[in-house]
Amino acid sequence: MIDLGPEICRDLTAAERREWLLTNGIGGFASGTVAGTLTRRYHGLLVAALRPPLARTLLVTKIDELAEFEGRVFALGANRWRGGAIEPRGYEFIERFRLEGTTPVWAFAIPSVDALLEKRIWMEHGANTTYVSYQMVRANQRLRLTLKVLVNYRDFHAVTRAGDWRMDVQRVEHGVRVLAFPGAVPFYLLSPQADAEPSTGRYGAEPTHIWYRNYDLPVERSRGLEDYEDHLLAANFTAEIGTGESVLLVLSTDSAVHLDAPAALERLRARQRQLTEQWRSRNPTLAEKAPDWVRQLVLAADQFIVARPIAENPHPHTVIAGYPWFGDWGRDTMIALPGLTLATGRVDIAREILRTFAKFASEGMLPNFFPEAGSIPEYNSVDAGLWFFEAVRQYYAATRDTQMLRELYPVLAEIIAWYVRGTRFHIHVDRADGLLHAGETGVALTWMDARVNGQPVTPRIGKPVEVNALWFNALLAMARFARSLKKSPAYYQNMASRAHDTFQRFWNDEVQYCFDVLDGPEGSDSALRPNQIFAVSLGDGLLPPDRMRAVVDACECQLHVLYGLRSLAPDHPQYRGRYAGPPQERDAAYHQGTLWPWLLGPFVLAHLRVYRDPARARAFLEPMAQTMMEAGLGTVGEIFEGDPPFAARGCIAQAWSVAEILRAWTALAA
Repeated sequence: MIDLGPEICRDLTAAERREWLLTNGIGGFASGTVAGTLTRRYHGLLVAALRPPLARTLLVTKIDELAEFEGRVFALGANRWRGGAIEPRGYEFIERFRLEGTTPVWAFAIPSVDALLEKRIWMEHGANTTYVSYQMVRANQRLRLTLKVLVNYRDFHAVTRAGDWRMDVQRVEHGVRVLAFPGAVPFYLLSPQADAEPSTGRYGAEPTHIWYRNYDLPVERSRGLEDYEDHLLAANFTAEIGTGESVLLVLSTDSAVHLDAPAALERLRARQRQLTEQWRSRNPTLAEKAPDWVRQLVLAADQFIVARPIAENPHPHTVIAGYPWFGDWGRDTMIALPGLTLATGRVDIAREILRTFAKFASEGMLPNFFPEAGSIPEYNSVDAGLWFFEAVRQYYAATRDTQMLRELYPVLAEIIAWYVRGTRFHIHVDRADGLLHAGETGVALTWMDARVNGQPVTPRIGKPVEVNALWFNALLAMARFARSLKKSPAYYQNMASRAHDTFQRFWNDEVQYCFDVLDGPEGSDSALRPNQIFAVSLGDGLLPPDRMRAVVDACECQLHVLYGLRSLAPDHPQYRGRYAGPPQERDAAYHQGTLWPWLLGPFVLAHLRVYRDPARARAFLEPMAQTMMEAGLGTVGEIFEGDPPFAARGCIAQAWSVAEILRAWTALAA
């Protein structure tokens, strides 16, 4: 569905706004702009996961191409430089950009020689390897193609100031090896044509060592971060190429990587065919009527599923919360799991993700996230464990896998037990009303967890509405699980009944929607936020029908805009509709008005529950097709600004955004 013409590709602003993403299934990725310019520190052709799925390190930044004919040189690359210069301007040669599955393809047109050169980039699944292929579709003369490969070696969050840094760049068979410093992981820039005989017209690879300094990074500047850096020109690959011929570069941490482009591309295509077939097999009738944007999201869903090696599990998996900068987060993983796996027919992956996170349960809590450095996960989320119940519930509903339920049941029971007696951060069941209380000064335990100057923007200490909807949901699920396993459900059913009755305290009769938090340090919070939508979307009659409808209406009228729900109503004095500037300003707006696509899924399902109108509910999802062509191509990003024109911000691809939209569409189409 992603196919862009010259009117976009040759417009620098439009082409830079559109970004592509590739992933390798172990945490590594490649990303860039349609224009070919670097605009973020996260852009690169090989960001390798050196300790999968983390320790992500920029190794290969970009390739600048030169096409030469009879002394005329056409620069097909494009660069922004500190100070404002844009040179070269190769985007002016782009006739077309499209995605083949998830593979970005550029068509460069060189009119004076009637040449059309196609460039493809893809990654090998399970390896820190990127393939870059150039194929001459047509040309009335042979061209000399020079490929200038720029490299780095830094944490993907950092920027490089080269100084006098000297890397070791050595010629090897088929190309060069780069060793950034003693003890670094070596990586390789290879081409099967590089060592061919001169009579073939291909001239091979030439190691070099020239720092190109002061690349401008305008997106980083808009985020209030360091906005320029340096990259090393490590090698020049040259070849003569005519119609029907191709040149391949392979960028890898593997010295023995395969250099067969057709075979590598076919492996990718076969994998994507298999993903599509798994999705179709789940519900063939549903798949037949799916629009193109849904088919594209099925492939996008796979980009977030990665391996996470742990002991005693031969097939561990987790979910990268978002690209380009998030790792695997417990809350995000559990929310995203049903849409990424169950809606796409990948129950085996769902099972292994559940097993992986069950191993890390501690004092009734799941890890909020796994740090990039070190191996100790952080436990500071009140709801990650509760979302675990919902993920298990949906898994069991889809599979009736009693064996897996029996395996997870003790972990689930332990989570409930810890919450009842109390665990970290004063998380405990209030004996007075059976509702779940959480929080202490200086921490934010819900998904609204942004901090400014070390202090949470929305601490939400007390009894948050969605946490208690999830608590009721978990208790009810445990009662059902107990029945399925021939155990007594009475303990959990009794607690669920009490939580149901006392949950009615959340209703704010004055404004006709729910309090966001009960019993906080300053009383109850009546701000209109989207969190109450879960009291409807999770189902099971937590609110009476008239109140469910009122909640949906309030969210639709004051929070819903195009691509999701605002995190705070615009008439609130703390509302911030712009998300820009330095980190402190952005964090202050993150949950104070910013628009979140992942919330569109539960909103649509809540709307369906109260209005029973699938066509009307489905209409809320249709704008997603447009944003998939305007920001993160073929995927759905993290956030949008709350004010017009609702500009895309944050990560270009977010797991729970893709997952919840897929899950909602699937439920509506069933």
